[in-house]
Amino acid sequence: MIKMPYNEILEKIRQKSGLSEQEIKDKIDAKLKQLSGLISKEGAAHILANELGIKLFDSLGGKLQIKNILSGMRSVEVVGRVTRVFELREFNSNGRQGKVASMIIGDETGTIRVVMWGEQADRINEIKEGDIVRIISGYVRENRNKEKEIHMNNMGKIVVNPEGVTVKEVKQTTTSNRKKIKDLTEDDSNAEILGTIVQVFDPRFFEVCPECGKRARNDGEGFLCETHGNVTPSYSFVLNIFLDDGTDNIRAVFFRDQALKLLNKTQEQMVEYKDNPEKFEDIKTELLGNIIKIVGRTTKNEMFNRIEIVSQMVFINPNPEEEIKKLNKELESVKEENVE
Repeated sequence: MIKMPYNEILEKIRQKSGLSEQEIKDKIDAKLKQLSGLISKEGAAHILANELGIKLFDSLGGKLQIKNILSGMRSVEVVGRVTRVFELREFNSNGRQGKVASMIIGDETGTIRVVMWGEQADRINEIKEGDIVRIISGYVRENRNKEKEIHMNNMGKIVVNPEGVTVKEVKQTTTSNRKKIKDLTEDDSNAEILGTIVQVFDPRFFEVCPECGKRARNDGEGFLCETHGNVTPSYSFVLNIFLDDGTDNIRAVFFRDQALKLLNKTQEQMVEYKDNPEKFEDIKTELLGNIIKIVGRTTKNEMFNRIEIVSQMVFINPNPEEEIKKLNKELESVKEENVE
């Protein structure tokens, strides 16, 4: 079912009916009383719109602007500029193996995450920030934080830098949710935390295919990529640290690109630590005590029965004035809630 937020329904009815917001709410309340216990507030608003002859979904066909994308839509087509690219991950969950990757795209109306599964996930290695992509036959779901995402399976299509297509300046929409470490829950997405680095572990390196970036397996005679066969591998890596914000601490995981941003290193500089791990000791000392901000997704480490966060954006020099403004805003929100 396609879901439109209640406030958006109210606004569409107000724009197309000439009724005031209060008049619309009164009519919705009357409909709720009439059908007491049988319908939700959103459902009553849908019925009112229908009775007034108002089409709520008059933009379902053809290419959509991001602001018009609604949860539950299928066969979605949208064009956007890539603002963030996240690494491909392989997973094994309840005996189910697969691959997933994601990116953030935007247009002049907003931004949205595109999640790519299976063969579509492999396309992430062809895409870079700044590219324009056309998404064809995606479907829209809400994640655990009720945020809309476009999902792509093998039935969909992604066209990179389609000829003659342009995108105006992207309207940035903030989707991160600032949290204290103690308040993080399993499967949070776009969680933003600010903390001090209190422990740093040695990076772990693993072989990948130089063509597609997939994990290369040692078959006893050399390294094998499932797509490109025998290869001379390149190296990717993962770095783990512990962050503390005064309420608790958490292990933060930085895969290749995020690790490079955290350390301000190049790929070549990072790979040098593979053969000379003792040189990384100075880096660990330099990192300790630094305050950083990361936006990421949480996951449950079943082996250690703890929540960890995987970095998707890292800010190594957060602006103190901006952080103070955010903190003051949070305090104001808490005060308002207490008043209510």
